[in-house]
Formats: sequence, C-alpha cells, structure tokens
Amino acid sequence: MKKVLLASACVFALAAPASAADLAARPYTKAPVAVASVYNWTGFYLGIVGGGAWENASGDPKMKGGFVGGTAGYNWQTGNVVFGIEADGAWADVSATAAGTVFVAGVGGVPASLTSKTDAMGTVRGRIGYAVNNVLFYGTGGYAWIDNKLTATLGGLSVSDSKWHSGWTVGAGIEAFFAPQWSVKGEYLYRSLGGETYFSGAIPTGTLNFHTVQVGVNYHFGGPVVAKY
Repeated sequence: MKKVLLASACVFALAAPASAADLAARPYTKAPVAVASVYNWTGFYLGIVGGGAWENASGDPKMKGGFVGGTAGYNWQTGNVVFGIEADGAWADVSATAAGTVFVAGVGGVPASLTSKTDAMGTVRGRIGYAVNNVLFYGTGGYAWIDNKLTATLGGLSVSDSKWHSGWTVGAGIEAFFAPQWSVKGEYLYRSLGGETYFSGAIPTGTLNFHTVQVGVNYHFGGPVVAKY
C-alpha cells in the first residue's frame, strides 16, 4: 500500500507543473461585447399608405370610403427630437348619395339623385416628434386637398362637375422600425376642406370635414441603424 501511495504522489507531483504551465501558456480571450442598435431617423424615405375616411357631419348621408397611395418625406434628428416634412397623395373612393323625387310640370315625379365623390386626396405636412430608439411618437399638421366630383341625375340624364378643395389638416401618429431600413406607421388626421360652388354656382357646398385613419410602410434611404459598442 505504501508503494502505491508513493507512486501516486510521484505521478501527481510530475503532472501538476505540466498542467500549470499549460494553463499559463493559454492566451486570455475577452468575451465579445453585445452590439446595441441605435436608430437614426435622419434621412429621406418613400412609402405606401392607405386607410379609411368618413365625413364629420351631423346628418346623413355621410361621405365615407377608402384610399391608397404613396408618401415621401425627409426627417432631421437632434437628440431625441425628430422633425421633418412629408407629402402624400392617394386615389380615393369616398362618397355619399342623396336620392329623392323631383316633380316636373307635365311629367310628375321623376327620380333624382346627387352624388358627391372624392376621387383623390393628399397632404403636405410638417412633423415633429420624440424618438425612443426605433419608435417615434409625433404630431403633424399642414395643407390638405381633395379632388371632388358632384354628379346630378334626373331620370336617365346625368351631369357632373369636379372641383379642387383646399384646406388644412392636423393629427398624430406613431412610427416604428421593424427592420434596419423599414418602418411601419399608424396615423390619424382631421382634414378640413373649404367649400366650392358647382355647376356655375348652381350648387354651393359648405366646408367638408373628414376623419381619416391610415397605415403605411416606409423605406428609409441611407441606413438609419448605427451599431454602438
């Protein structure tokens, strides 16, 4: 037994220095530091936008419908504050029809209707908001327009007249990057458009006010993500 213990002690004594030397020879490798992505909102972007609109009116019929189009803009960022300008234009189908009967002398009651239909709409707006890395909360406001058409129908005859209405818009939204150069946004706008006169002044309209809710996807040029160690 003494011989076995003595042999084991010798083996341990010989192995220990070799192990220590091996450990001392290994180079020290520092663990990699995690990379944090910091989003920079500055730059130009293009996107698509679509949503729904309905007239802010007390009576019926109320104009309502949908729209889809494109958007373009530019952002500047300083600290957490982001400000910029954005323009959008969309094809629209927002309409309402009032129907009734018109009594014509010698004929009697004749079916008649008047349809108001917005074919296109858009805005040019300023934006200012607060960015929390890849999420932007913002308010917006500026110029708004619509291309609207009135169609009057009496019996089998129809006549139409189109007018451009200009006004203002104000609203708010939230936008967030979901990929290095792609963002998605949701936005509410209140649009107030001035009245116009149709058919050479025969039918004047009052102010047209719309609520609109829209969503969009934007592509940002220039690489808005900065890697920070």
